[in-house]
Amino acid sequence: MTRLINLHPDRVSRVVLGLLPFLLILAAYLVASADRLAANPNDKLLPGFGAIADAFWRMASEPSGRTGELLLWADTGASLVRLAWGLGIAGAIGLAFGVANGVLPLVRAGLSPLFAGLSLIPPMAILPILFIVFGLGEVSKVALIVIGIAPVIVRDLQARTLELPQELLIKAQTLGANSWTLVLRVVLPQVLPRLLDALRLSLGAAWLFLIAAEAIAASEGLGYRIFLMRRYLSMDVILPYVAWITLLAFIIDWSLRTLQRRAFPWFARVAGGGR
Repeated sequence: MTRLINLHPDRVSRVVLGLLPFLLILAAYLVASADRLAANPNDKLLPGFGAIADAFWRMASEPSGRTGELLLWADTGASLVRLAWGLGIAGAIGLAFGVANGVLPLVRAGLSPLFAGLSLIPPMAILPILFIVFGLGEVSKVALIVIGIAPVIVRDLQARTLELPQELLIKAQTLGANSWTLVLRVVLPQVLPRLLDALRLSLGAAWLFLIAAEAIAASEGLGYRIFLMRRYLSMDVILPYVAWITLLAFIIDWSLRTLQRRAFPWFARVAGGGR
């Protein structure tokens, strides 16, 4: 008898099974929306797909009467720039200190407890401090992303570095490698694909911190627009914005995964290739 654990879907089945939950969610929304609109055609909580499409098209193609900008694209550009800076800085910090903590025992003894403590601080709790120190501009928003995800990336890369076979490090030292050569030629090539994994896993948290900062202090951005529309109960704008953020996050995740697969094909084979 074939056990469930041994059943593997083919390519078509994987696509169907992957789409099925989304289709069920859409169907449930359609039923609930139709029911509420039948009772109250002016209901704003669950607008129909027609109203959502009209609102999305308006935000994407009609210039704002106040600024003259296409709001969807202006908000998207502002948020993506902040997100890119946050992920880039956090990734650089995570790589530098994660490798240092994993390779150098003296550094690990001094900094590992620090990053363990920092990773336990709720980033939203220090957002007021960031606004006081850095002001309400871009720096505070990027800083929140960095503080929120960098310590976690450091700890993850430290663990991945410590998992490297000691035989590799011993052989490299036997062949005359110093500490710097050991890091550059042995450790770094092994850890870089894991950095991309860490960024992918931190992507959801990075979006959360970005939207929270934009909701509190911003004049443009996806989070700012969502919370602005909340005042007017404009679910026909909020829902497509949420879907748009989800799509952007998926594209970024797919891009990082594709970069990892193409830049480090050996890692996909070692990891099983199913990620």
